[in-house]
Amino acid sequence: MELGQQLKTRRTAAGMTQDDLAEKLYVTRQTVSNWENGKSYPDIHSLLMLSELFHVSLDELIKGDLKTMKEKVNQSEIDRYKRAGNVFAVWMFVCLLSVVPLYKWLGTLGLAAWAPLLAAMIYSCCKVEKIKKEQDIHTYREIVAFVNGEKLDEIEKARESGKRPYQNAAKLLVGAAAGILTAWLLTGLWALLSRML
Repeated sequence: MELGQQLKTRRTAAGMTQDDLAEKLYVTRQTVSNWENGKSYPDIHSLLMLSELFHVSLDELIKGDLKTMKEKVNQSEIDRYKRAGNVFAVWMFVCLLSVVPLYKWLGTLGLAAWAPLLAAMIYSCCKVEKIKKEQDIHTYREIVAFVNGEKLDEIEKARESGKRPYQNAAKLLVGAAAGILTAWLLTGLWALLSRML
């Protein structure tokens, strides 16, 4: 049961009006009404007073709301990750599709114009990685579970964390290969430009 409904139920059971409760908590009747209707939430001092007044633990008073708040926080983190991933995908797509046309139309200036696009893609990739680090998700399975709002149990989490060193090695090899390929392409472009000039 949400806090607003609990307050209304407990207030009514105690035979109090909103004015009576407001007077005991040193707030206005409108404030109590807003709490009961879910338009606002009591501060910690008011929650402690409500806990004392209704002879219930603070945990019992707000337990349902804590679960709701956790779900909202979790969903907002999932949405943030999805947005960052989509932005990264767009920048990557733009970078991949624009490098050759920019070079063909503008030559060396095209590569200079492409550099900010590459920087934006790298920045968006770093944002995605930061969210992954905050949420402690590394493997594909952990990412899929996170995006679906699920949690891996302890055994599955241990199995996935066992894969991380291999993934780090794979990332290192892929990064090295990408660096070598990029250097080779840039060297080829430079040689091509030198011959043209």
